[in-house]
Amino acid sequence: MEDEKFDCIVVGGGIAGLGAALTLARNNMKFLLIERGEYSGAKNVSGGVLWGTQLSELVPDYWEDTDAGIERYIKHRRLSFLDEQSAFSIDFKSEHFEEKPYKGVIVLRSRFDQWLADKVQEAVMQSDYAEESFVANDILVEEILKENGRVVGIRSGEEKFYANCVILAEGVNNLLTRQIGLQDEYVPADYVATGIKEIIKFDQKTLEDRFQLDGLSGMSNEFIGLGATCGVEGGGFLYTNKDSISLGLVLGMKDLREKGGNPDIRKAVDRRTTSGDTTPDSDKVKPLKIYDILAAFKSHPAVRDMIKGGEVVEYSGHVVSTGDMRIMPREIYDDGVMVAGEAANLLMNSGKAIQGMDYAMASGVLAAKTAVAAKKKNDFGKATLKTYRDTLEDSYVMKDLRGFQNAVHFLHQPAMFSKVPNIACDFGRQFFTIDNKPTTKTKDMLKGAVKRHSSFWELLKIGFKGYKSL
Repeated sequence: MEDEKFDCIVVGGGIAGLGAALTLARNNMKFLLIERGEYSGAKNVSGGVLWGTQLSELVPDYWEDTDAGIERYIKHRRLSFLDEQSAFSIDFKSEHFEEKPYKGVIVLRSRFDQWLADKVQEAVMQSDYAEESFVANDILVEEILKENGRVVGIRSGEEKFYANCVILAEGVNNLLTRQIGLQDEYVPADYVATGIKEIIKFDQKTLEDRFQLDGLSGMSNEFIGLGATCGVEGGGFLYTNKDSISLGLVLGMKDLREKGGNPDIRKAVDRRTTSGDTTPDSDKVKPLKIYDILAAFKSHPAVRDMIKGGEVVEYSGHVVSTGDMRIMPREIYDDGVMVAGEAANLLMNSGKAIQGMDYAMASGVLAAKTAVAAKKKNDFGKATLKTYRDTLEDSYVMKDLRGFQNAVHFLHQPAMFSKVPNIACDFGRQFFTIDNKPTTKTKDMLKGAVKRHSSFWELLKIGFKGYKSL
């Protein structure tokens, strides 16, 4: 279909692709958005918090839209350290979170992406290309077309579609990005994690009473420690939706694989998920799966109380980047092509929040703006599309990714999901327990907790690294 050449083809109808498409439509560009799922959001299993104000820049006053695809806004944040029996939490709730635009909104991607896709369609109908721009669902892109080393379009089955440029927003399984040589064929397991999530439904009043929610206010709760992951690198999360919660884990793929046969971890899981220790001898250990750890996480006393009475209505899994920049493509642009969102592995956990959706939206918008500028110059070559890299580098996305790489590495060291949470919970049990005995001084409680799980020297080194990286 070379005679029906588009200004731009966007591959992927997730947040990055939809952000790009909405920007293209509003700038009167003729484009084709191709989504592999039956509709945008059909295959997106992540649900969580879209941080920052990027959404308000794309859809101004979205909070006034009664059909807006958000569940709640963040008003309450909590970080919980878990050992096997206790939880020690840092809790923050503030009215400043009520200021608009919200600094974080909780979304379920199946609903949110559909709503954003509707916004794209509305913008298309208001453009000069209402009959020539398309959002095409349920189509698999099998090949990126190149001529003389330059990307010129895509192939799906026997059909070929041509464009001046292509924006790849295909997600973390970036096979097309690899096909054109921008990403290594093999991605080491060190740099990726496996996410698992359940949607647990409640009566809305029950949910709001349990989590002290008012109106559309919501809560995010992150969990770290042996009580959450049974010793595997990673952490847990809980987000409150309108009448459900998103509960799950993100675990390092390499660590999960290497510790899957560890008898001690198997016993820790069995202690929480069965009435007794049923673990066989170490040479007969049943391999540990991520859903085994999720079951143990759900049975933790602190988590068990939160989910009591809820009904699991959805279960899903997803591969995610750990935020290590070493997994990024060697470049995110080339002649006729740009890579955005998870396809470029734009995700980071800096210790304050897991940011991915806002990075995806920002990168999709910047890629589209680069395409708009390239059309005005009538030049979609590599030198022109380098503007995408330059503007992304100048944005908060790459500045944060580069600025907090030490934090990413710091948060993935073993002490952060084992010794530190154990010390916090050990101290908490002593400090908050009142007994009819002489009370130990607080400093001695802390000394005892540190000595039982680590040393002051190690804790000092951890604190210094944290101070420098965070």
